[in-house]
Amino acid sequence: MTPFPVTVRGLGLGLPAGVVTNDDLAKTLDTNDEWISARTGIRSRRVLEDDKALSHIAILAGKEALEESGVDPNDIHLTIVATVTPDTFMPATACRVAAALGCHQSGALDLNIACSGFLYAFITACAQIKSGLAQNVLVIGGDTLSRITNWEDRRTAVLFGDGAGAAVLSAGGPGELLGYDYGAKGHLSEALQITAGPSRPSDNPTDYKTQMDGRAVFRFATAAMVDSSRRSLAMAQLPLDKVDLVVPHQANLRIIESAAKKWGLPMEKVCVNLDKYGNVSAGSIPIALAEAKKEGRIKPGHHILLAGFGGGLSWGSVVLKWGNLC
Repeated sequence: MTPFPVTVRGLGLGLPAGVVTNDDLAKTLDTNDEWISARTGIRSRRVLEDDKALSHIAILAGKEALEESGVDPNDIHLTIVATVTPDTFMPATACRVAAALGCHQSGALDLNIACSGFLYAFITACAQIKSGLAQNVLVIGGDTLSRITNWEDRRTAVLFGDGAGAAVLSAGGPGELLGYDYGAKGHLSEALQITAGPSRPSDNPTDYKTQMDGRAVFRFATAAMVDSSRRSLAMAQLPLDKVDLVVPHQANLRIIESAAKKWGLPMEKVCVNLDKYGNVSAGSIPIALAEAKKEGRIKPGHHILLAGFGGGLSWGSVVLKWGNLC
């Protein structure tokens, strides 16, 4: 692939104020902080207030990304919100977010591929820019998984949290998309699913909550993330030792450590923040990316690898040469 000039001009965070610690969960579940942190690496997670919806934190993230980018909201040509927990099924949450942010010349769409959502949205934004259909795209990944979590199920209640992250992508500039990969294996969908929905109703309330076969997801996750990354790096003609930072999906510390071992990379080159936020689905990678930038871990000219997996079962990865505009 010929490197494609596209620059991340701004990044933003949208985090709920509410914090639920492992000790808080231990008050209602047969668990404790040691058990959760040892198996997942998670110590706390954010939970959105009951009177707010995903759009609230998506707008916060988008506003921060736009301000950092310096791009006028009216110059945003497409707004994508990657989520499995939209405000409503109609209109798309992206419509509300674009309107609230003043992106009045923007198309808007929601994208649902669970934890792989931000990567799919990022690749979609790059395709729109490369085709000439858009110059500037606002990409937001976010979820309020607390709304679809069965808080009585110890297997899943300890894993998930709420949050959103955003990026403004622009044509040209000093940044480059070097490689990408994405895909899905629908025949494995039962490993991570919500079994009921608008066109598949159920009388059982738990059918509207996340259900997961943890062992099956774990087996899939590491291999899918590593294999996808290798395909993206091969497209970029970039060896792994030239990667400056990996920003993986934040689902489980054991998965991240296993992937790092297979990549042959030290954990110092891998971004980890799930101890604070848990698994935020589509919000996971953009939140970690924005925090890494704020912490000075991303510099102009750095090669950044984004990699993840999610419901579908799906996967994705992106290799970037970082520009110097944000």
